[in-house]
Amino acid sequence: MRRVVLNEGADLEGFRTAARRLVAEGVPPEETVWSSDGALPLFGLAPAAEPVSPLRLPRAAAEHIETVVRHRDSERFALLYQFVWRVLHGERRLLEVPSDPLVHRLERMARSVRRDIHKMHAFLRFRRDEEATDERFVAWFEPEHFILEAAAPFFVERFRALRWAILTPLGSAHWDGVALTFGPAADRSQAPGKDAWEDSWRGYYESVFNPARINARAMRAEMPKKYWRNLPEATAIPHLVRTARSRVTEMLEQEATMPAKRKPEAALDAMRAPAITSLKQLNKLLMASDPLVPGATQAVPGEGPEDAEIVFVGEQPGDQEDRQGRPFVGPAGQLFDRALAEAGLNREEVYVTNAVKHFKFEMRGKRRIHQKPTAGEVKHYRWWLEKELELIKPKLVVALGGTAVLAMTGKSIPIIRARGFARFPDGYDGYITVHPSYLLRLPDEAAKAAAYRQFVSDLEAIRTIAADHPRGRVRAPAAAE
Repeated sequence: MRRVVLNEGADLEGFRTAARRLVAEGVPPEETVWSSDGALPLFGLAPAAEPVSPLRLPRAAAEHIETVVRHRDSERFALLYQFVWRVLHGERRLLEVPSDPLVHRLERMARSVRRDIHKMHAFLRFRRDEEATDERFVAWFEPEHFILEAAAPFFVERFRALRWAILTPLGSAHWDGVALTFGPAADRSQAPGKDAWEDSWRGYYESVFNPARINARAMRAEMPKKYWRNLPEATAIPHLVRTARSRVTEMLEQEATMPAKRKPEAALDAMRAPAITSLKQLNKLLMASDPLVPGATQAVPGEGPEDAEIVFVGEQPGDQEDRQGRPFVGPAGQLFDRALAEAGLNREEVYVTNAVKHFKFEMRGKRRIHQKPTAGEVKHYRWWLEKELELIKPKLVVALGGTAVLAMTGKSIPIIRARGFARFPDGYDGYITVHPSYLLRLPDEAAKAAAYRQFVSDLEAIRTIAADHPRGRVRAPAAAE
């Protein structure tokens, strides 16, 4: 009988190493005992005389193992080795037999782990560490399984600009703005109990709570009570549920009114956000905001000097922009940089941003294909663009393409008709031209070359206009010309 002792938790590498050795030596599952309790092995594995080759498992099987190994079931390693043994001994497609008792049990364990990761992503709340000498945020979470290392990269992508720590009874994760590291288990007392934002957030949550759509059973299914004590808004839920019926009655008795427009500035006011006086503050707030459309990796803020004379406004981030967190770095951005240089403009001296700050796409196979934002989505992000222009006070705002024109004017205007100098409703003088991606989509090389020359000509005109133009809002509101 072989006894294998692994490290406590999701010891994937330890399991892989042991499984390779056992398979190489022909040790069947019924002759192994697995544990991760730190006890000394009775009949352990002898030191390997030479390296053991990796196991040749189907990709789906290997990925299944990576998930199940995070489960807290004490039998997980024994079950996984039994699964590996069967796959390697004539049952390559075992995972495709859901009626098999072993597969059924492993799939239930995998679903439980995936659900736990989803709950951590949804219900973890950071609080400012008031005792830290510099700005730092800490969250406390109690996972059911060993999911921290799998779940933490999500928060790196979402809050890359912040310094934070996630504390759990099973381990801790720490992000310093550069590297993600993992540490020992923690105690709830090590996490902040409350911060200055919570009352504001609770007020905002109450203001958007819709009593007409209350479904207590569905709420408990999606947000189990065990997570409530770590959620600032949870203290308001019982009262909101109790008063839902009376609030619906009051709503029905009120006279009909025009629906209020959805404005992100109203939400920020409700949260009593501090006055924003720099692009750094604005972008930090943007990076912490939720995307309006699902799937985006992160918000993509504008880029450039805060005193830029020219601001270029595009449509939305693309695939590469979403991955890198920077605007105009994909194929269209590279063409844009080349055209700027030919027109005598320096990318480092202008400010580039987008009307929409998150990447909207649809999956086609393994590719993320850009989807044009709706007018409602453009309006949702309008506040961020207004703040950027208010802080920069540029001489000229350049709208690249129809979505940027919609963001600046509130109207859908054909680019061919509007191309050239424009006066935007907010009092900014500007220029309307095509988006660089339009040039990439032209199928005919001759037409593409002609369109590129015209685009460079537009940029040269923009440079000339900006050279002799005053800064900031210089005219009374007027329709775009």
